[in-house]
Amino acid sequence: MASTNYAHCCTSGTMYSGKPKGYMTKVNDKIDAYISVPPTTIPRKDSGILYLPDVFGIWQNSKLIADDFAAKGYTCVVVDILNGDPLTLDNAKDINFPSWLAKGTCGNNPHAPEFIDPIVLAGIAMMRDLGFTRIGAVGYCFGAKYSIRHLPNGIDCAFIAHPFGIEEEEVSAVTSPVSVAAAEHDTAFTLEKRYMMEKLLRQSQQAFQITVFSGVDHGFAVRGKPKLKAHLYAREQAFLQAIAWFDCYLEAPAQAVHL
Repeated sequence: MASTNYAHCCTSGTMYSGKPKGYMTKVNDKIDAYISVPPTTIPRKDSGILYLPDVFGIWQNSKLIADDFAAKGYTCVVVDILNGDPLTLDNAKDINFPSWLAKGTCGNNPHAPEFIDPIVLAGIAMMRDLGFTRIGAVGYCFGAKYSIRHLPNGIDCAFIAHPFGIEEEEVSAVTSPVSVAAAEHDTAFTLEKRYMMEKLLRQSQQAFQITVFSGVDHGFAVRGKPKLKAHLYAREQAFLQAIAWFDCYLEAPAQAVHL
């Protein structure tokens, strides 16, 4: 399901204004992570959210979105799945994205699953150590692949937006509920790939949701233009989609309903 026509849509976007409320820490004393906890004025959920970011990693936007999850009662942990090598809005336009993605020699690419999988597993273990018995995964773009990929490894349900790089066998192995927010215009997650994902999720016999937002492109849920009505609406509704999904399938044992 991976696509090669993705460079611009994966590396462009808007930085949001605001002051992050969480704090930086380390997983296993070596992996950067950002943690945002709910304010004391609202009830704290018993479940936590593991946030797997896009190619910009732990940056202004991902911190603010983590804070938004915390404001809804979910402790949110953003882990650096990019091995300290994220893109930035400043340098992305000058970088050969396919070369960055395939960085390093064979077997030594920090952006390859063999390097990223242990980071995700460490993030899951950290959340267990924090006392969360149920964990939801949020994955945007690059991080969506690993949200799906690690459902069998202790993730109880997942929300992903405008996914990139997910393989058919990873969707076929889904063992928990999955919610997807997709863009109408997306060269990384095309109409054909969306149909394929729906087919495979149907076969999984797990609860699933796929919502398509018109008038937006890849990245809208984390890097969309807030001054454009369609972008703002889609971003806000995708976030509410994630919250509704977690409130239903993370806070209580997940069961598909067959009418």
